Amino acid sequence: MKYTGQREISLSEEELRRYNRQIIMPLIGIEGQKRLKDACVFVAGLGGLGSISSMYLVAAGIGSLRIIDRDVVDTTNLNRQVIHWTDDMGKEKSVSALEKLKRLNPYCNIEAITGSIDDLESSAFIADASIIVDATDNLETRRVLNRVSLEKSIPFIYGGVDGFSGMVTTFVPHETPCFDCLFPFDIKKKGAIGVVGPTPGIIASIQVMEAIKLILGIEGTLKGRLLYFSGIDMLFREVKVEKNPECPVCSRYRAGL
Repeated sequence: MKYTGQREISLSEEELRRYNRQIIMPLIGIEGQKRLKDACVFVAGLGGLGSISSMYLVAAGIGSLRIIDRDVVDTTNLNRQVIHWTDDMGKEKSVSALEKLKRLNPYCNIEAITGSIDDLESSAFIADASIIVDATDNLETRRVLNRVSLEKSIPFIYGGVDGFSGMVTTFVPHETPCFDCLFPFDIKKKGAIGVVGPTPGIIASIQVMEAIKLILGIEGTLKGRLLYFSGIDMLFREVKVEKNPECPVCSRYRAGL
């Protein structure tokens, strides 16, 4: 976690009222709320997952949020991407999301980019982030995020959904497995997948819970654990995950290369 505590953080009277239900919690308090305000979170993608995660992060009082998406709002998005509304049809998702998030919390500094995530762009945009929240839908982009996570030592919170099901885990560089340890093989994309709206809502909410706990230093995160949710039988299942000693990606960083 990139939190130094060296920058003087203050909360206005309005912020104290806004975040009161968090501040009265012993695990957060005023100092914890200041930590949230001092944090910078990068959200990759503004679809079903990114819609929810960006709103909850901003509502919680994250001081800086950086968001990116390359697409425009389409009719087929509206069953689950709740940050985008009917009037936003044809608008860039980054623009649509920025408008809503600024209205949600004027105390959060939000930067939005319309474009794809590639090594050069993402490295520059993520470089000083505290957390990477994955809200993408393809392996190639997640592998870019994984490499940036390892290079910059930034925790990377993975989320994926399919139909009524979803998965979440938290990758912490040099401490846990990396994304490529878990997903070393390419999977051919089969086209659009079916997704019921509440599924990304549940998974993204868990991702935000992970981000908040990492920023506050609260134990019990999903480090080394993959949490699987099935909406069909309403069960959560947990799988322990371990580093692949032969992972071609994170093994380079373990060796200091």
